[in-house]
Amino acid sequence: MSVSESTYFDVVIVGGGHNGLVASCYLAKAGLSVAILEKNDSLGGATVSQKVFPEYEARLSRYSYLVSLLPDQIINDLGLEFKTIERDVSSFTPEKIDDKDLGLLINRGLTGKTSEDFKALTGNDAELEAWKSFYADVQKLADAIAPTMLQKLPTRSALKEKVGHKIWDEIIENPLEQVLEERFNSDLVRGIVLTDGLIGTFSDGKNLAANICFLYHLIGNGTGDWKVPVGGMGALVAELVESAKKLGVTFFLDSEVNSISSSSSNSNGGENFITTASGQSYESKYVLANFAPQKLAKVLNTQPPKSLEGSQVKVNMLLTKLPRLKSGADPKLAFAGTFHFDERYSDFQRAYSQAAAGKIPGVIPAEMYCHTLSDTSILGADLVTKGFQTLTLFGMHTPANLFENDNSGTKAIILERLLNQLNQYLIDPIETCLAKNSDGSLCIEIKSPLDLEEEIGLPRGNIFHKDLSMPFREDGSEPSWGVETDLPNLFLCGAGAIRGGGVSGIPGHNAAAAVLEARGL
Repeated sequence: MSVSESTYFDVVIVGGGHNGLVASCYLAKAGLSVAILEKNDSLGGATVSQKVFPEYEARLSRYSYLVSLLPDQIINDLGLEFKTIERDVSSFTPEKIDDKDLGLLINRGLTGKTSEDFKALTGNDAELEAWKSFYADVQKLADAIAPTMLQKLPTRSALKEKVGHKIWDEIIENPLEQVLEERFNSDLVRGIVLTDGLIGTFSDGKNLAANICFLYHLIGNGTGDWKVPVGGMGALVAELVESAKKLGVTFFLDSEVNSISSSSSNSNGGENFITTASGQSYESKYVLANFAPQKLAKVLNTQPPKSLEGSQVKVNMLLTKLPRLKSGADPKLAFAGTFHFDERYSDFQRAYSQAAAGKIPGVIPAEMYCHTLSDTSILGADLVTKGFQTLTLFGMHTPANLFENDNSGTKAIILERLLNQLNQYLIDPIETCLAKNSDGSLCIEIKSPLDLEEEIGLPRGNIFHKDLSMPFREDGSEPSWGVETDLPNLFLCGAGAIRGGGVSGIPGHNAAAAVLEARGL
């Protein structure tokens, strides 16, 4: 459909990422006319699979890469066949004690090798028991919060009463470092727990920003399991696009919105007028903003929200084989879950202090995983036969400001540092395992926070768009879906909404619900 054929829609969604696609499906199912305006020439945003290394048939989840927060209800409501795979191994962390290479393998049952590793690393069973007790208590938060994510925000007091346990104060009210230092003794174990509070969040354990990040990493579908998307992240987008097309959603690509204005002609906010950089214009009753609140503020000519900047680098790799480990652990187990290295509690504290002072951390906490150990469908058949694998690495406490003066130079320093750190735990240096292009270059790429801002619109590389918020509203505040803005008919439907962030579809669902509620549907 061309613009000249129809410029009016019930709802215009600005941004064709997965949340916008989810919202479009719910709204179109309800009988509304819906258009998606996407600034790029393809849909998906951060939720894409791409052929990162052109000479190889390997479609990597280039940006977002694991799934936890996507509710099963959305999959069922929209009739999607998108599948994920549970990982039997939660994590592996190599460690050197008294010049001896060891490792901590944490499996789902916390038995067998996990029990042996805890004892070998800590000298007794106390730390494993502390782990079991802590996460059993965290489960009480997940049980209470997960069912509310697709509903209007509960109040603080109602949710606290529902949890009914001291874990509320430990995670919601007090700094995360307090519960870690009270419950665990091991520097390594404290760090493994803390990592879920710092992925994508430039903070230390003293700031409640870490608590909120931790919470979001542990509540997905009530289990907190981080699962591998079959076919890569692009498989989710492909299904959503197909569903949206069948429901009659209209797409306009290469359509970057530069202005949204609203008439005040009636109490409901009147019509919205949307214009693009190329001069096209649209009208709608409702607008859903599936992009960062900072960009929305620019479009509306209002004050942008303050937020922490992105603090991670993303490294994508294609390997001809997995490296062997000095600890003797089986690589197919060690890399099947999250592989932590240099993420001790003290490593995080030191790295944060250095980065906050404007320096590249001497030791950069990092973690990674191997998609292809769970799902080989992202590789061509010949690569599968040859035993190729992918690795995705997340380097933390590398905030955007470190890259401002020399983005490429800083990336080179950080990449070299990360690979040298990793190699301390490997028999086979990672460089010897990387596939090579025909020009001899290695199949490895690194994305800085500034790259993420330029390529997929993440403000200062913040993967959550802005600071995360607790998944409730304060007592006495107005009922809310967590997507409302100052304009009555304009709603957030991206990561910047309350309960946004991650590959979840939650803000897309909730923005659609807000529209349908306003329509009396």
